[in-house]
Amino acid sequence: MSIFSVAPHSPFLPTLADRILDGTLLGGWDRSQAFWLTDVTVILPTQRARLALAEAFRQRGGGFLPDIRTFGGEVEDEEPFLPPFDAPVLPPAASGLERRLVLSRLVGAWAATEQGKQAFSTPPTAGEILSMAESLGELIDDLTTEERTAGDLRAIVDQVESNLGAYWQQTLRFLEIALRFWPEHLDKHGRRDSAALRTMRLDRQAAAAPLLYGDRPVIAAGSTGSIPATARLLAAIQRLPRGALVLPGFDTTMTQADHSALLGDANNPHGHPQYGLSKLLRGLGAGVGDVIEVADRPSPRTDLVRRALAPTPQTAVWFEQRLSPEALASATAGMSILAARTQDEEARAVALAARQALVEGKTVGIVTPDRNLARRIAAELGRWDIRVDDAAGAPLYQSAAGRLVREILALVGGGCAALDLMALLRNRAALFGRPRAEIARLADLLELGLLRGQRSSPGLAGIRSLLAANLDGTTAHPALRLNPENGAALADLLDWVEAALAPLVTLHEMPQTTAAGLASALLAAFVAVADGADIPGRRELEAWANELDGHGERGLPFAPNDLDAVLRALMTGFQVRTLETRRTDIAIWGQLEARLQSPDLLILAALNEDKWPEPADPGPWLSRGMRLAAGLEPPERRHGLAAHDFAQGLGNREVLLAFSERIGTSPAIPSRLVQRLEAFAGEACARQLRASGASWCAQARALDAVPAVVPAMRPAPNPSVDLRPRKLSVTEVETLMRSPYDLYAKHVLGLRPMDALGSPPDARERGTIIHDIFAQFVIDGHDVTAPDAIAVLNDIAREKFAGLDSIAERRDIWLRRFDTAARQFLDWERERNADIRQRHAEIDGEWMLQLKEPIRITGRADRVDERLDGLLEIIDFKTGTPPNKSAMQAFEVPQLLLEAQMARAGALQGVRPADTAALTYVKVGLGPDAFTPKPFVPAEGHDLMSAADELGRRAQAHLEYFLLRQTPMPSRLLPLPGQRFAGPYDHLARVAEWSAMDGTEGEG
Repeated sequence: MSIFSVAPHSPFLPTLADRILDGTLLGGWDRSQAFWLTDVTVILPTQRARLALAEAFRQRGGGFLPDIRTFGGEVEDEEPFLPPFDAPVLPPAASGLERRLVLSRLVGAWAATEQGKQAFSTPPTAGEILSMAESLGELIDDLTTEERTAGDLRAIVDQVESNLGAYWQQTLRFLEIALRFWPEHLDKHGRRDSAALRTMRLDRQAAAAPLLYGDRPVIAAGSTGSIPATARLLAAIQRLPRGALVLPGFDTTMTQADHSALLGDANNPHGHPQYGLSKLLRGLGAGVGDVIEVADRPSPRTDLVRRALAPTPQTAVWFEQRLSPEALASATAGMSILAARTQDEEARAVALAARQALVEGKTVGIVTPDRNLARRIAAELGRWDIRVDDAAGAPLYQSAAGRLVREILALVGGGCAALDLMALLRNRAALFGRPRAEIARLADLLELGLLRGQRSSPGLAGIRSLLAANLDGTTAHPALRLNPENGAALADLLDWVEAALAPLVTLHEMPQTTAAGLASALLAAFVAVADGADIPGRRELEAWANELDGHGERGLPFAPNDLDAVLRALMTGFQVRTLETRRTDIAIWGQLEARLQSPDLLILAALNEDKWPEPADPGPWLSRGMRLAAGLEPPERRHGLAAHDFAQGLGNREVLLAFSERIGTSPAIPSRLVQRLEAFAGEACARQLRASGASWCAQARALDAVPAVVPAMRPAPNPSVDLRPRKLSVTEVETLMRSPYDLYAKHVLGLRPMDALGSPPDARERGTIIHDIFAQFVIDGHDVTAPDAIAVLNDIAREKFAGLDSIAERRDIWLRRFDTAARQFLDWERERNADIRQRHAEIDGEWMLQLKEPIRITGRADRVDERLDGLLEIIDFKTGTPPNKSAMQAFEVPQLLLEAQMARAGALQGVRPADTAALTYVKVGLGPDAFTPKPFVPAEGHDLMSAADELGRRAQAHLEYFLLRQTPMPSRLLPLPGQRFAGPYDHLARVAEWSAMDGTEGEG
């Protein structure tokens, strides 16, 4: 037998080069002539390994290289020249996208049948159907790769059907249809699956090997033979006179019993790192003793890893197998475990470790199956201008071009909502054929002039109506008043946006569309929006759209709803790879790309359970038991591959194992592989390994930390007296009492808070509208006792709610529920109607206080009712919770008391001067407390008017102290107890930085 192995602690490709040069793998081939190396053929799994082996030979000197190939051959160059020379040309491959589209129509048709409906709790969406079609394609690949057929699935029905639930029985019936239909489709169009073509090429390469190589040395290296066709090629090479196999990391210390146990399905060995290699050996008719280890020397590191990852039954004898302290120290030299608190910290710590290695002149390889973590690490390395790309590329869906397409899709799907429109215009690739500076300027005008504090009807027509309202002065308080020149520029911008979105808008108006129709409309919109932009992923996006367009109507027809999920499913498998040459001393790899690589420092990241290894999910079509019965590998086979990659990576001289204790907002646990390693090494060693990696976490935390946390001081600006306001509203008097800083920001600095962009109407706004309806009813002079009063209120409500077209469905619900509030309002008014002579609503008032300098107090009273006894009742309608009794008696809610003083002074328009007999809070809403009056309770020893006089004295003292004296104006002097919402100027006052230092949150 000519089967060799390179242990994990020995760099695979350099060792392979050494053993070729010293003749170990050549079977006695003559090395005396100058060109002997060119007679040697080496076959490797990947192009990356091929290039790395060539570099290894270059470093060892000499001007010649062996013939280095990859499994499957170089299709375009070699296939026509492989024997038999009269073999027919292989058919073209069916793309994964074509298969997804064809199978989606099949899955969709099945889901609509009675049998299919039984398999789903709810009807699947188009995105879900496309995802199921993709998983069905993966099952087809599994069957093809492992050389099973639909007949193998059909054969298991009788033996497992009695034990299956209704869902699995339905899926088996559907699979029989699907697995018959798809090959017929391929035959009809003269295509084959990529997995089938790979098998054909490997088998042809195996058949041609004796004819191509004769007695020359042929070495197949680095493959585990997990694909049956690859295993046959390895067997064909091994049978050649000078054929040799070099396995990656086969454990030659296993006994024959260990080897046999790994091949018994009853032992569930599929997750063991040696399972695949042991299975390959059995297929080759070889045993453990037939494999020759070519590493120079044994290593305690390899012993440590192999014992730690031993099959479960062998963990019972771990105590006997533990390494001596000296061997354990040698085995863990150069190894660290990085336990980060979060993925953000993990990425930063890994980047710091990689940077330090580069500074020391080392090469660095970062291996992670988590593409999001890979992007984070690349971003962190960018801090130090270290540009590195994920070798696996970025998914098209998440690329720059993909993000722009999704923003376009969201804009159309959301009816041109403010947030979606600004997100698109703030994208630097949204140029519309104009300079970026021009688009940015117009975006600012659009946001401030039309969208901040305004709410439009759906679509660009609604935004155009806002533009017209701003220009003609209809908009009462815009954040920015536009001039005609700016208005014309914004009209042009809206025209550009409308023209770009037109294909997608048309598609959205259709009852149904197809994947090709969606891609065509998206590409047209993308080209118009990104006109003039050099955006990564553009070429791949165009190729994706053109391929979809070429498939025409093959895909499942679907309603144009939830298109983002459809887009995600359609873009599955499409990657964007950088074409720019970056550094060669550092790389980020996926597990496949990292195989056979040996950098100076290897970092294994995302070593969390369900990341490395990934979940053992059999998919939606076959259960684990059904897969085994059909002769397929169980999903735990992926765990075995992940374990093998882990074991190989740990053989690196310097290795850093990284994981996070939290992923997102959820706790996470280390990978079972890390747990095994720590458990075998022992608690003391595990602590030492973690302590070594903790230094990187500490540096990561310190990277953005400050030497000392100095709490912000409570701001207390002291502007000149002549800059302070001389006019305040009634509500601002309370603001002056509670937070003078807010009046400083508003009146001295001239700052006004802007409404949130695109904020949807909420319960508070609904209450405000209801308040306006009741006020309008009174202003128009309607009689609360009239039979048609409820109809009049509903008519006013329809008019007031008309501006909420952006939430039409919710508005209609509010309108229906308003009828209840209207009846409660009328019942309350009719109950007190006998005591009321006249009602006044929304009454403006102005009261001049003669202090050291005159100060004007203005306000608007919700309701002032004149009673038959000549006194007044002032009513404040509240959409929130009315103030409590203690606040009333402490003079902390001055509004109604000030309005009572203004009413007595004749400062309320249209209301004759009179004392106030009642101050009443009325909650507006639909709850149990709605329209239940809550009277103002004066402090002990006061009636309402004496309380108003006392409040007036206190208010005047505040006004004089803060406005007419050179007095600091602090923030949150008297905050609301338990205040949970931020004030409009809290961010400017940095309240969050100092309020918690003084006590509980919200206290001053």
